[in-house]
Amino acid sequence: MAPTPDWVKQLKPSGAQGHELLKAERASSNVPVQELQELIHTKDVIVRKQKVLDILKAEKVFDKSQNYFMGRTDRFERALAREKRLRILKRQHNWSLEEFRTATELIGEPGPYGLHDSMFKVTLEGQGTPEQQEKWLTLANDYKIIGCYAQTELGHGSNVRGLETTATWNAEDKTFTIHSPHLTASKWWIGSLGRTANYAVVMAQLIINGKSYGPAPFCVQIRDLKTHEPLENIHIGDIGPKFGYNTMDNGFLLFNQVKVPHISMLARFSHVDPATNKFARRGSPSLVYGTLTWVRSTIVMQAGSVLARGVTIATRYCAVRRQFQDRDAPAGEAETPVLNYTMVQIRLLPLLAATFALHFTGKSMMNMYQENQKKISQGNANADSSKRGAGPEEVQSGSDMLADLHASSCALKSLSSSIAAEGLEVCRRACGGHGYSSFSGIGPWYADYLPTTTWEGDNYMLTQQVARYMLKSARSVLNGEKPTNDTTTILTEFQSRRNIGCAFDIIGSDTDLVAAFAWRVSFLTFEASKHRDEQKKPWNDLLVDFYRLSKAHAQYMVVKNNLSALKAIEKEGNVDSSILDVLMKLFRLFALHTLEQEGSEFYASGACSKHQISLARTNTVMTLLKEIRPHAVRLVDSWGFDDWVLDSSLGREDGKVYEDMFFRASELNPLNNITVDPYPDSDVLFKRVEKSKL
Repeated sequence: MAPTPDWVKQLKPSGAQGHELLKAERASSNVPVQELQELIHTKDVIVRKQKVLDILKAEKVFDKSQNYFMGRTDRFERALAREKRLRILKRQHNWSLEEFRTATELIGEPGPYGLHDSMFKVTLEGQGTPEQQEKWLTLANDYKIIGCYAQTELGHGSNVRGLETTATWNAEDKTFTIHSPHLTASKWWIGSLGRTANYAVVMAQLIINGKSYGPAPFCVQIRDLKTHEPLENIHIGDIGPKFGYNTMDNGFLLFNQVKVPHISMLARFSHVDPATNKFARRGSPSLVYGTLTWVRSTIVMQAGSVLARGVTIATRYCAVRRQFQDRDAPAGEAETPVLNYTMVQIRLLPLLAATFALHFTGKSMMNMYQENQKKISQGNANADSSKRGAGPEEVQSGSDMLADLHASSCALKSLSSSIAAEGLEVCRRACGGHGYSSFSGIGPWYADYLPTTTWEGDNYMLTQQVARYMLKSARSVLNGEKPTNDTTTILTEFQSRRNIGCAFDIIGSDTDLVAAFAWRVSFLTFEASKHRDEQKKPWNDLLVDFYRLSKAHAQYMVVKNNLSALKAIEKEGNVDSSILDVLMKLFRLFALHTLEQEGSEFYASGACSKHQISLARTNTVMTLLKEIRPHAVRLVDSWGFDDWVLDSSLGREDGKVYEDMFFRASELNPLNNITVDPYPDSDVLFKRVEKSKL
């Protein structure tokens, strides 16, 4: 195709220009963006991010101009090049762990080393003995070996106890035989395995003298360190293209009677004694339990930021985009900014509120996790895992110390990742037809984030873990035991008042609004307890109730933590009053919009009346939308996303939406360098293919 002619380059969008429109939007708000950004991220994080971003932007390999045009193989090749360069930059600039993590977050795509850093090394650190760490972890830290974490199988995902890969102890030569007895035993979905890893931590059923001792981790070499070809009797490959996440080589792995030495079994918490050929446990498995909780806590922490990307793009674009005239506006009025339509506001502004609510909740979760880890490291956990049941319902938890945190992390992981994933799709649709273009920056980001709703615990399956804990808490309250944490406190309060009822002022009192969420959780908990313990209903019959209970518990924690964070900010007294004012409005919008959406449960529980729910919907929520609307652009600005990070035509900070979309389509698109032969009688498909100038 001929170059874009000058007369096209000189064309401008009609009407007011995007940069003028966003400038006017920002002028309509008094929220100090920089101060709010520092409240969200802290000054240190902002400085660190800018320092790392400047380095990345200067590197040719991180150029994003062709990202949306590349096929699967090209994207993987570029991702591998970026991963390699990133490790060299880390060494050159002597980056700290925080700086390195910042770099990976700014690049914003899954990379082929992803599971090496996040799971392989973490598992060696957490479950390996000092001898095993010396053997493998040093090499892994220097990237002399590249690893992955091979747990999920073709036939089993969430049910780890049902894994089919076996590791049989051979007493005669003190080795283990790793074997895949069925096709469904193939390891599947394993990140970094498809083409990159040469080592894997393999979860396999430990078998001694014909008896299974459950899944255990084994560090196994799977490819030759020089040729990078699979070792004998090991079959490995990439599982193919996916809905998203296509810069990652998720792989499959099968073993045919592969022998590994005794040291291969990671033995910090369990081991096979080579002298007696017997299985034994040691140490505190609660620390492993804590690692899973940390991963889920991190997902909660990230959910607000993930959603904020989509909300930033959609809010800026809807402020620039004009469509139709307001029916009640005087004749001759210009087209209306899309963001002025209440039907757009009711979709976007509660999501904007959710970004802050999830952020504050994530910070609270991480603090809660760190406090619990301190207590565990001091040896205060009950680690009697022998009393742990095999099913989803455990009357006695194997780690009471972490039970509350585990339930909270499960509930919040499920809710927060669902809000983020579903919210990104809402943002995409709010952008109208252009939202369907990859140039929007939302669709590709949504596709890459979507697996979060199923990994680290499927969002629906996790709710059973929450229900199990809530039932246990209800039993303790019904037995007259004293409250020991927030959950048993709200359940006890409910029990003492349930016959009297409640009178929460959900419209006029923020504290009452949170109390209404607590009341609903308590009502659903005791209803579930009655069905399970009194009426003896089967577990499977109650799964839908358990899902609702988990969701209610998570929503309560979000509104509670959000208000607690804002009260703490207010108490410190060093934040601009306009920031606190708008954050309180966002809190009320999120809480009341959620309450209205779940109105039937709030009404059934007696937490509020039909009139209150109706008032929240028709009056308060709509008023809050009007009050927050002028601040919308400044609020998304405070998340501090650089245009390079967003990689979005629609979400540009300067509002030059249409200019950027046209530039990408006309000048960056490699398909426009191809001249086709369109006639069916001709065997020629492409008459000419011009080389890209990039």
